[in-house]
This record gives sequence, C-alpha cells and structure tokens, in this order.
Amino acid sequence: MGKGRSIIIGSDHAAYELKEKIKTYLINIGYSVEDAGAKNTASVNYADYGKKVAAAVSSGQYLKGILLCGTGLGMSMTANRFPNVRAALCSDIFSAKMSRLHNDSNILVLGGRIVGDILAFELVQTWLDTEFEGGRHLERIQSIEH
Repeated sequence: MGKGRSIIIGSDHAAYELKEKIKTYLINIGYSVEDAGAKNTASVNYADYGKKVAAAVSSGQYLKGILLCGTGLGMSMTANRFPNVRAALCSDIFSAKMSRLHNDSNILVLGGRIVGDILAFELVQTWLDTEFEGGRHLERIQSIEH
C-alpha cells in the first residue's frame, strides 16, 4: 500500500475510544493505519503521542496523520511545533475542508470530548477527500516556515 493510503494516528487517554473507532473506520475504507498510542484509557501525557505522530509527518514518513485528545487543543499545540507540520483542529465540516483546500493541513486534530463518532467520521472523510488547491495558497503556506 502506498504512502497515500497510509496514515498515522495517536491519542491520549481522553480520546482513546474515539481513536479506536476512527482507526476501524480508516481500515474499512482501505487505509493502512499506524497506531502511535495510547493503548488504553489509563492517564498519559498527550504530548508524548502528539510528538510521535508529528515527528512521523514532519520527516515525511507519513503524508498525513490524525491526533486526538480531550479538546484537541494540546495535540494541535504540540504538533504545530514541528517543521512542515500543519495541524488543524477541526470540529465542523467546513473547517476540515478548508484546512486541506487552502492550508494543506497534514494532521487532522479532533477533540474526543467535543465531537461524537458520526461527526468524527464525517470530518475524517471530508479531510481525506479534499485536495490542496495550490496556487496563491502555496505561497502563503510556504511563508509559514520562513
């Protein structure tokens, strides 16, 4: 399976159950999924898992990743500290679409205590289905790194 159909996912304890459901969803739609943890609902430090996923995307090992924590805030703050990572915290379909279309986000961040299962699946599907528009937006995202 090519890089385009592979994705890395990680969560803390607060979003573990939603991560597991999203992982199953991704596998069912043909993705190869690398689970960076957490492995259960025992309390963990979200940053440990955010760093694993962000490092894998930053290095190019994975083109896309998904991170989840209770609100999504800690994971998005952690991931966006890595070069070449554009992590987007989304809780509505429009934001998920625009994060890809205009910002070429490469990590989708979700709040496990914010979005329910069905919305989470719709957010993931929209995010995966939306291609980066490029054009004037490419120059804008390039300016983030410089």
